[in-house]
Amino acid sequence: MFDDKSIFISGGTGSFGRAFITRLLAQYRPRRVVVFSRDELKQYEMQQSFTAPCMRWFLGDVRDAERLRQAMRGIDYVVHAAALKQVPAAEYNPSECIRTNVNGAENIIAAAIENGVEKVVALSTDKAASPINLYGATKLLSDKLFVAANNVAGSQQTRFAVVRYGNVAGSRGSVVPFFNKLIGEGANELPITDPRMTRFWITLDHGVQFVLDSFARMQGGEVFVPKIPSIRIVDLARGMAPELPHKVVGIRPGEKLHELMIPLDDARMTLEFADHFTIEPSIRFNNVDADFAVDGVGEQGRRVAEDFEYRSDTNPEFLSIQGIAELHARLPA
Repeated sequence: MFDDKSIFISGGTGSFGRAFITRLLAQYRPRRVVVFSRDELKQYEMQQSFTAPCMRWFLGDVRDAERLRQAMRGIDYVVHAAALKQVPAAEYNPSECIRTNVNGAENIIAAAIENGVEKVVALSTDKAASPINLYGATKLLSDKLFVAANNVAGSQQTRFAVVRYGNVAGSRGSVVPFFNKLIGEGANELPITDPRMTRFWITLDHGVQFVLDSFARMQGGEVFVPKIPSIRIVDLARGMAPELPHKVVGIRPGEKLHELMIPLDDARMTLEFADHFTIEPSIRFNNVDADFAVDGVGEQGRRVAEDFEYRSDTNPEFLSIQGIAELHARLPA
């Protein structure tokens, strides 16, 4: 579906953006791929690797509505990956996080509608479900904005959906590079926030493919949640460095013991599919009358139980220590 199409990626120089564009260029023949980010050095470095004629590079910030309107001209599909994501940094700098994650989302929506974009998929996080930290709260607001944007678009063709998933193994924001650094420096122990802690875990490749699939599945207003395994933080440390002892250092500001991707209160709106869940919008749209039980590619979903929750500690699938070690061995150095 991306052949001869123009695709825009906000935050395109991040871990997801690089992996998404790599997959996009390998599987499709896009007309244009627009990388939009505010870091000129990362754009310069990325340009050395991504030399396809379809590549375009736009310096800009999602806080800048006019720049987004310019950069989105002639775009068919938008992936919104730009965000401030560090939980402790957001706690100490709340206004900055709000300007990027909330105001930036509003600007993406307005630019997409004004330019007649066909589909927009916004990346979210498990921290947006029943948030206790500012980062999660801003992403919940962002999710709500993108869902409601299907009403804002009115009779315009633009449709919006959200993809929500957990920690990305090996990404810049995950604990894996931090552990790798300590191990490489010859650390005598690994710091563990809390031995009870669990997290959802997804590979970057899985996340990229799930976003690509969501473009085909979406009708507008869905929050797509992949079925992914959980990990115990102590198992992660053992899988990466089985010989090192652990030091409990305590939970950082704004952190949870366990993560949640589908709260109990959303069970009544949740459909289960073969490899994912879909949370239906809680509001009705004026110009969309979709049956979300059958998605855009004809997959059939079924209602989950009324007491359903999707939590990292009660998830039926956990990665073993051996599985974590094997996954870690496959990650780029």
